[in-house]
Amino acid sequence: MTEKILIVDDEPGLRQMLGFALTGAGFACSEVADAEKAELAIARETPDLVLLDWMLPGVSGVDLARRLKRDARTRVLPIIMLTARGEEGDKVRALEVGADDYVTKPFSTRELVARIKAVLRRSAQEQVEGEAIEIDGLRIDTKTHRVLARGVPLPLSPTEFRLLHFFIAHPERVYTRSQLLDQVWGSNVYIEERTVDVHIRRLRKTLAPYRYDQMIQTVRSVGYRFSNQ
Repeated sequence: MTEKILIVDDEPGLRQMLGFALTGAGFACSEVADAEKAELAIARETPDLVLLDWMLPGVSGVDLARRLKRDARTRVLPIIMLTARGEEGDKVRALEVGADDYVTKPFSTRELVARIKAVLRRSAQEQVEGEAIEIDGLRIDTKTHRVLARGVPLPLSPTEFRLLHFFIAHPERVYTRSQLLDQVWGSNVYIEERTVDVHIRRLRKTLAPYRYDQMIQTVRSVGYRFSNQ
């Protein structure tokens, strides 16, 4: 089945170039110029992934990403941000609003295609079969893709779900950021180790009201450990 990519960018030339490159790589592409048209296009037919420019007229790409990740219908929709802003703070902000990856302009189409394929692979990963895992009232069910904190459903992104599942399945062991990237994101992913810290922070924030954030422990100069001790 051909995967569908929605390109959201206000530069016609860039949209045309991206459409040509991605079609050549075997994807089906559609394109829009702003956030409003993007939301309408997604409502008509949900794509498999959105390529989203940071700087859009009207509603910015960052704000659109935030909207999509807050909506239950599009929360799991993969997003790659396209940005000319290469500062670390901007990259962190893109990840904090829910983007799965970011590509800094100018970029090669080969790199972009590789990143798209990596994100789609992660998104399409089959859930690990088996019974739900529960630790002190924190329950994660891979079959239903739900996390419950003392019976209350938690709104986790797919990446946060995979990260928490890995931690719960491997308690008391210390993992470096590099090891977590390999295990949760995949060894062939073009993502900086800083990404791990961003998602750890978001996961802790979601778990904090139930005091489960304390289970994700920082091991200084090494990495992270999951423990209920």
